[in-house]
Amino acid sequence: GSGCGGSLVQNSTQGGTIFEIDSPQSLQIDNISFDEISFFQSNAEHEIVDEIQKYIDGSIDSIIINPGAFTHTSIAIRDALLAVDIPFYEVHISNIFSREEFRHHSYFSDKATGVICGLGAAGYEYALLDAILKFK
Repeated sequence: GSGCGGSLVQNSTQGGTIFEIDSPQSLQIDNISFDEISFFQSNAEHEIVDEIQKYIDGSIDSIIINPGAFTHTSIAIRDALLAVDIPFYEVHISNIFSREEFRHHSYFSDKATGVICGLGAAGYEYALLDAILKFK
């Protein structure tokens, strides 16, 4: 069907469950169609870079990424996102600006289509909804 293909790339260094979105059926988005969502989670920077680079062929429409602690350190993930030239959303479960000063800098925000922080797991749904509406 005509929908939005997409990939969700997720990194969590906060422990516990990644988030509750584990299938398209678990998303609270009604009356919107999309073809596929892929999920990926790793705490290894090189694995995240490899996953992003798989899509250099443009086979996906957008990326939603929670870079976790890599937000403040990873030029490699930034470079991978810029190399594939796919619109991406930066999502953080917590409000990074209410945390320690070193967490206020992001290597991704200036290039992201959108940045969502502090809205919990719902931030993933908001990013996905925007991606579907913009890129389908």
